[in-house]
Parts: sequence; structure tokens; C-alpha cells
Amino acid sequence: MESPDHIIINGYRHNSFEIELFSEHDIIHKSKTFHNWLDKRRSVRDFSDKAIPKEVIENLIKSASTAPSGAHKQPWTFCAVSNPILKSKIRKEAEIEEKESYDNRMSERWKKDLEPLATDMHKPFLDVAPWLIIAFKKVYEFGDDGTKHNNYYVNESIGIACGMLISAIHDAGLVTLTHTPSPMNFLAKTLNRPSNERAFLLLPIGYPKFPTYVPDLKRKALDEVAIFYE
Repeated sequence: MESPDHIIINGYRHNSFEIELFSEHDIIHKSKTFHNWLDKRRSVRDFSDKAIPKEVIENLIKSASTAPSGAHKQPWTFCAVSNPILKSKIRKEAEIEEKESYDNRMSERWKKDLEPLATDMHKPFLDVAPWLIIAFKKVYEFGDDGTKHNNYYVNESIGIACGMLISAIHDAGLVTLTHTPSPMNFLAKTLNRPSNERAFLLLPIGYPKFPTYVPDLKRKALDEVAIFYE
């Protein structure tokens, strides 16, 4: 007798879920191949201005939106910006905050730790990259009557979604950078976002400029980031 394609639990429909099963050899190979591919990802600050089709950005955002979220509230809005005037305005506002951070907010130790990355207050990639995606977290929702309803595990949910977005960007053969001008309140104002949204992350997206150089950094070894209890 075949299993039903759905059942009703607590009055809600639950569809049957199927996944292709692989052999132990195959899943070891697939997991290693995926790691080797993802280990090639690098954050890039030098972008080409070569155009990226809007459809690509739409697909990237849809991929990010497959992320799990608290009570399936999907507490995020991804704002995609290609308008050059708006990008320049975002750059101007970001550099104001970055200058204040480098001059007054950052500790000397923090600035020392940033030296290998060769960063400063200047953010030309915000103008050059063909697209910017600004991820906003929705800390609450509005009901039909205007009342507020809290979302759950908002930071965790949007953090996972942004991780999946970065992986999708890498999979598309493009590059990005996790940019977090602090504070980021200006982004909500610049993009005219509602009061329940807070800027979480800014991602420039495009092709790398040629040639592009990235810091020769090493990722921590497995025994530095994992502990196994067997």
C-alpha cells in the first residue's frame, strides 16, 4: 500500500518529503567535493562594473529565501539596488559612518587586526559593483489591524539566509563582500523601509575586477573549530 502524499496534523496539511539516498561512499565524496568548492570562496573588494542580469539576482534572493526560520516567519526583506544614483548615495552615507568608526569607534587592537585586509573608510565597491543586496531583518510583523506581532529567532534566521545567499552567489560564479557599516540605520532611511525592518548586512555582487588580489589568509584547521563527542 502506497503512503499518502500528505497528512493533516493539527488541522494543517503536511506533504510527504522524499530525498534521494546515496551510498556512504557517495556522501563522503559529495561532502568533500562541496567543501573543496566552497573553500575557494573569497571575499572580494575589487569589482568589475560588468552588468549582471536582474534574473540572476532574483534567483539568488529566492535561494536565500529557502532558509529555515523561526516558526517559518521568514523575517527578512532583501533590497536589490542597481540604480547608480542610489548606490552613490549609499556609498556616501556608508563612508561617513566608516570614517567615524576608524577615527573614533574602533580600538587600536581592532584596527591592528584589520591590517592584513588593508581596509579603510573608502568603499568604492559600493559604486562599482553592478548590484547591492541589503538584507533587512523583520523584528516584528504588522497584523491586518495594525497590531505588532513579534517574529522568532530573527537574527538566527536571517543569518542562515545570508549564509545561503553567499553560497548561492559563489555557485553562480560571482563574488561578494560582507559589508557592515556601523551603525546601518541610514540604509533604512535611504531605501525608505518600514519601521519593523532593521539593516542586517550589505552585499555588493558582481564579477571580480581583473586582476584581483585577496589577502593570503588561512582558515582554521578542523581541530581548531570542532570537537567531536563519540
